[in-house]
Amino acid sequence: MNEGRRAARRQVLQVAAKLLEEGGSEAVSTRAVAAAAGITAPALYRMFDDKDGLLAELAAYGFEMYLAEKREALALTPDDPVADLYRGWDLHVDFGVRHPAFYMLMYGTVQPGRRPPAADEAHALLVTLLGRAAEAGRLRVPAAQATRVIHAATTGATLALIGEEPAERDLTTSARLRDTVIASITTDPPASSGSDLASRALALDAALETALTTGVPLRDTEAALLREWLQQLAG
Repeated sequence: MNEGRRAARRQVLQVAAKLLEEGGSEAVSTRAVAAAAGITAPALYRMFDDKDGLLAELAAYGFEMYLAEKREALALTPDDPVADLYRGWDLHVDFGVRHPAFYMLMYGTVQPGRRPPAADEAHALLVTLLGRAAEAGRLRVPAAQATRVIHAATTGATLALIGEEPAERDLTTSARLRDTVIASITTDPPASSGSDLASRALALDAALETALTTGVPLRDTEAALLREWLQQLAG
């Protein structure tokens, strides 16, 4: 796609995003978007095929906004992986409350096997944060399990808040759930000696996963066996 077509497509997405924020997904008809963008309906169809294609692109656009905000905010936080989890939770919920129509499109219409690349990138950011916590010996459960727990809890909390009338919305609900969930998967610093074998095993497993990409002198079978033992210790 040349630069001119890419710029035109981006401009239409910005127009559609404004309609979405103002009136929800019902306001994003192909007719309304084409009229607001000053193009013909056939031109819009050539860009996005149909309304479903347009909404999928809008969801990806929303994830891009979300990632840009989250990366900028997390870059300002102290180098504490667990503090980043708390901050990341609040940023996620705040984005959803400020952009409810976008959030519903991004997370409320998910179909198995159909996630935009930006959604995978958002997931990878959470995996990275939890990987750092594991390497620091701060996780009680494997990073993959912690990722599922955090994703399910933040998404559920945000959708619940979006469903409430703004005047009745109580953000302390999210804060209490956040504190409970994160406390259930993390340990206090520093990891206690002896008794906290699970978090130490998880830390070594996380470090080993990183080391395997840089040429650690272990055969595949040896690395797999070591990781299996570590997972058993962490279990």
